[in-house]
Amino acid sequence: MSTAETTTGTEAATRTDRPRRTPGLVPVAETIGSAERHAPEPPPPGLPSPPRRPGAFWRLLGSELGLTFRRPRNLAMLAVVAAVPVVVGVALRMVGGGGDDEMSGLIASVAGNSLMLTFVSFSFLTLLLMPVAVAVVGGDSIAGEAGAGTLRYLLAAPAGRGRLLAVKFLNVVVYAYAVTAVVALSALLTGLVLFPVGDVTLLSGTTVSVTDGLLRIAVSVGYIGAGMAALGAVALALSTFTEVPIGAIAGAVVAVIVCQVLRAIPELAPLEPYLLPARFTGFDAVLRAPIDTGALLDGLAVFGAYTVLSLSVAWARFTGKDITS
Repeated sequence: MSTAETTTGTEAATRTDRPRRTPGLVPVAETIGSAERHAPEPPPPGLPSPPRRPGAFWRLLGSELGLTFRRPRNLAMLAVVAAVPVVVGVALRMVGGGGDDEMSGLIASVAGNSLMLTFVSFSFLTLLLMPVAVAVVGGDSIAGEAGAGTLRYLLAAPAGRGRLLAVKFLNVVVYAYAVTAVVALSALLTGLVLFPVGDVTLLSGTTVSVTDGLLRIAVSVGYIGAGMAALGAVALALSTFTEVPIGAIAGAVVAVIVCQVLRAIPELAPLEPYLLPARFTGFDAVLRAPIDTGALLDGLAVFGAYTVLSLSVAWARFTGKDITS
């Protein structure tokens, strides 16, 4: 064998043993080796895993709130609940001199002071419209993600099921208080434009200052917001059982309507203190002198019980559910 043939055979063997390179690509062997060299060392046995990045929970919550308050449907609901106090105020102003005996007490209380329009608006809106607005956001929380096919991607982030559920609930709470605050601000501004400002006459006949009246409105906002948040927790729990948001929304709204029907049946009066919607109008405790804190605390206890029970059901269902969408 000649030297040329020997050299050619050696080069061919060398080329055969050497991995082939494709322009622009890294050989698989080199990629695996690089990954092994740069792979993080696992924690020693008995030591906790590295903590999550700080602020990840709040970034996720901020993103969820941004999506909620940018959605046209949710903004439209805020606009609707803001428009109702304006309509009520204008209507009361127009019929103020009509002498209607049935409306005389209501008109007299509102016409005597602009702050009373806020309590009147709450009396109307807490019966159905405000619960509907909150139920839409709560019912869409989990079911909307599942219906759109984005739920499993959220969990793969990884967001964690418990943390994602907490973010969804806090988002509902913020929206519930936003709805309540919008109603209060709209009623206050409308009252200032249409009716005089002065001392507030309470249901007990006691007169309090404007500052005291504003403080009582703030207490009402806190109380009603807690009630709306409890209803949102119920809608969130229903949302974990379906991939169709309208089903969870309708379930929460129907529950409110059924409770209102049960309240109208005299034989079922013993059940009324335990019905969630029956406590929504408990804010009238601030219109007494002194404020009936016992009634407010009882209502808050009912709200808390419904919230804890609903979140427990939602957690049990969501953490044990197979996410396929």
